[in-house]
Amino acid sequence: MIHSIRTKVTMLIAIALIISISSFAQNSRFIVEGKIEFERKLNIHVQFSDDDSWTADFKRNIPQFKLTYSNLYFNNSKTLYKPGREIPENNKLWEQPAEENIIFTDLDKAWAISQKRVFEKTFLVEDSTRKIQWKITDEKKTIAGFECRRANAIIMDSIYVVAFYTDQIITSGGPESFTGLPGMILGVAIPHEHISWFATKVEVVAIKETDFKIPAKGSKTNNAAMKTELKASLKDWGKYGDRYIKAALL
Repeated sequence: MIHSIRTKVTMLIAIALIISISSFAQNSRFIVEGKIEFERKLNIHVQFSDDDSWTADFKRNIPQFKLTYSNLYFNNSKTLYKPGREIPENNKLWEQPAEENIIFTDLDKAWAISQKRVFEKTFLVEDSTRKIQWKITDEKKTIAGFECRRANAIIMDSIYVVAFYTDQIITSGGPESFTGLPGMILGVAIPHEHISWFATKVEVVAIKETDFKIPAKGSKTNNAAMKTELKASLKDWGKYGDRYIKAALL
C-alpha cells in the first residue's frame, strides 16, 4: 500500500515536472522565421496647416489617419517587406509618396534593395543598410503579444525615431528600412513626422528562399542619388516637397 502511494506520488511529480519543462520551453523559445503584419498609420490632417475655412471643410470630409498594411517575411538573415491587405476606404484618398514600398534586406551583408514609387516615378534603390545609433532604454511595451524594449535614435541628421524590439524573434530586422537592434523591431514611431508602424500579428510559419523575391522594377539608383533627384524635382514645392523627400528616404 505504502509502495503504491509512493509510486503514484512519484508519477505525479514526474508529470508536473514534464509539464513545467514543456511550458518553459514554449515560453522561452526563439523565433527564427515567419511573417509579420504591420499597420502603417499616417496623420494626413497635419499636411494641411492653413487656418482657413476651405482647409477646415476639407479636413471634415476626410479621415484624420490613413492606414495601410504591409507584410514582413523573415528568416535569420533576410527580410522582405511588401504591401499587404488592402483597405477599401483608401480608394477615396490620394496615394502618399513611397507608401507601398517593397524592400529586400540581406542582414548578413548589410545590403538592401528597395522599390519605391514617388508620384509617377518608380525608383529601384540599391544601397547598404542604414547605420542607426540606437540607444536602448528600460521602457517596455507589449506589441502583438510580445514584450518589447524601447530604443531611441536620430536618423537623417534630425529625425527622432522611437522603436520597440523583441529578442524573442532573433532576426535583427523591422518594417521599412529599420534594422540594427538585437531582435525584431515590432514598432516604430516618428512623432514629428506623424507616422508609425506597429505589428498587428506575428505568424510562426516556414519561409522558403523563393519567398524572398527581390524587387526589380524601377529606375536604378542609390539613396544619395534619389535624394538629389527628388530635391531638384520638388525644389518649388516648399514644405510639401521637404515632407515628400523625407517620406521617400525613410
